[in-house]
Amino acid sequence: MTDENKKIDLNRRKFLLTATSITGAIGVSAAGIPFVSSMLPSEKAKAAGAPVAVDIAGIKPGEIKTSEWRGQPVWILNRSDAMIKKLDNNKELADPDLKVVSQQPKYCQNKTRSIKSNLLVVVGICTHLGCAPSPKLLPKGDMGTEWEGGFFCPCHGSKFDLAGRVFKGSPAPTNLVVPPHKYINEQTVLIGEDPEGVA
Repeated sequence: MTDENKKIDLNRRKFLLTATSITGAIGVSAAGIPFVSSMLPSEKAKAAGAPVAVDIAGIKPGEIKTSEWRGQPVWILNRSDAMIKKLDNNKELADPDLKVVSQQPKYCQNKTRSIKSNLLVVVGICTHLGCAPSPKLLPKGDMGTEWEGGFFCPCHGSKFDLAGRVFKGSPAPTNLVVPPHKYINEQTVLIGEDPEGVA
């Protein structure tokens, strides 16, 4: 075999090694894509945590609308002036001063537990054992004369006022949760996102 033939064989060998290495690397990358993508959250999971825009234009004073965020019911209550006035009666509440700060964002740590005094945005799940309370906006029957309406959990008898604050003696240990939310405009609330510049 001549030197020229040896040289040709070495060049060919280098070419085949390089081509095989590149093909192998591409194959390993292609095979790894399904494994990597399986670790990413699904579209359903992304949607479950995504903020939800809710049209509030049609909610009249004294009415409530139910929406859903992260698989939980969220109530939007348009409180009338009379309902807002009832929030002053807080001597029967377990946490009237909102000392359990995890139950509402900082911008809702006020008497109405809201950004806009008339609009309450609250998760409709009892803080006792996760039951579903019922809105009792106009109190009836044997709920007690001191109770002026709000939310009542039929599972174990927890009562909350029209700001979602729990009454003393209720099995629920804390107030109803106010989720992060902001107003995009006068007709739309975005549940699941804090207002700009607020942590």
